[in-house]
Amino acid sequence: MNAPVAKNDELELEIIGMNHDGEGVGRADGYTLFVAGALPGERTRVRVLKTKKQYGYAKLLDVLEASPDRVAAPCPIYDQCGGCQLQHLSYAGQLAWKRQHVVDALERIGKLRVAAPGAGAAGGGASGAAAGRADAAATAGDARDGDAAPMEGGIVVRDTLGMAEPWRYRNKAQVPIGVAEGGLIGGFYARGSHRIIDMETCLIQHEHNDEVVARVKEIGRSLGIHAYNEETGRGLLRHVVVKKAFRTGEMMLVLVTNGRDIPHADAWIGLIREQIPHVASICQNVNTKQTNVIFGDETRVLWGRDVIYDYIGDVQFAISARSFYQVNPVQTEVLYGKTVEYAGLTGKETVIDAYCGIGTISLFLAQHADQVYGVEIVKEAIEDARSNAELNGMKNVQFEVGASEDVIPRWKEQGIEADVIVVDPPRKGCDPRLLETILEMKPERVVYVSCNPSTLARDLRVLEDGGYKTVEVQPVDMFPHTVHVECCSLLVRKDN
Repeated sequence: MNAPVAKNDELELEIIGMNHDGEGVGRADGYTLFVAGALPGERTRVRVLKTKKQYGYAKLLDVLEASPDRVAAPCPIYDQCGGCQLQHLSYAGQLAWKRQHVVDALERIGKLRVAAPGAGAAGGGASGAAAGRADAAATAGDARDGDAAPMEGGIVVRDTLGMAEPWRYRNKAQVPIGVAEGGLIGGFYARGSHRIIDMETCLIQHEHNDEVVARVKEIGRSLGIHAYNEETGRGLLRHVVVKKAFRTGEMMLVLVTNGRDIPHADAWIGLIREQIPHVASICQNVNTKQTNVIFGDETRVLWGRDVIYDYIGDVQFAISARSFYQVNPVQTEVLYGKTVEYAGLTGKETVIDAYCGIGTISLFLAQHADQVYGVEIVKEAIEDARSNAELNGMKNVQFEVGASEDVIPRWKEQGIEADVIVVDPPRKGCDPRLLETILEMKPERVVYVSCNPSTLARDLRVLEDGGYKTVEVQPVDMFPHTVHVECCSLLVRKDN
């Protein structure tokens, strides 16, 4: 079937929803068009940019009737930068849309029943933007066939837990460096490209991160440092990575370089120390590969310590140049607090933390459990986890390197029976073998922390089919003004 619209056609379009990328969704004679910058409930004028068999893309030319949730984006480079997608949507609208995005994924992908708002969900206050269902175009032309209708007795999806101050929340900046006529530039990539938009300030970064990046660019220009060129593989400075510990105030600067030798290294370090007194650690990471991956294998300390220290709740963490640490410490505490609540710990339980990383959730849980076992496939992360347990004097937590689906069955053979299993997988969700392992272990509770509603819904379906009931899902806004949403979900065994 030919599309009813063609490239460069201009038309009026009612926006009926928003997809998982934050694009408005409209239908022209039943044909789906995605429109960046348009919000649900709006009447717009658009120009068609590209058509495919089942869907196409259009450019927003004019908003004829605006959503009550439309706001002016405060960032001057918002239209160019790819870092944020939702600054033009009110924060209340963002929170409501994120909840609805989770609901739609559970219903459409997981075929799960969601309780109607008011049945404990408390989340009826969807404004104009949120009323547009997030999955109106999760698959172009999707007729939502086979959906389970929301009904009483279903999963309670609570209101998204947002921030009182949803700006300046990021504790880590990873800024690609390029070159322009004026010398070094650094910022974020333009949407859908690797073209760097030079940036002096980012409204979701901590102010000190902005300051450090700006000073490093100035110093690099003054010393004649060359930026790395992705196409030729030449040039020195690839990325500037800055980490800020919110509670202690300590900062780490990592210079990612295409080679070990840094011209004028002593002068560079001296100027950084002189101009940026917050910095407690200056490191170099060497990455000589032609790759989009930021870090290489070799990291060395140029000045100061190899770690900085921060806290989540009462737990202290050592953060190295390459260790993973949640980028929004305020909301991390909210998310982990919900994880502990759902685990229902009384101090007597044995808990297994799959995908434990550097032990952040494990150590949170260890404060309330009898014994915690953490497993992670990345060797360096487990080394960090063990160091962090020692740092906090926690003796009731044990970490092992390996794939969860291999290690956990071995623990079972050793007589370790888990009362609670916590999973916090990457975006691709749980390995199918891990889900099988959980069903074989039969813990009383499973707490599933997810950064991807689609794979969460898929995995919850598997666990439900295997004898578990999803009781409640709590969305948490870890990344305001972006389309990302974290969730914490509680499952209990049906035969309890």
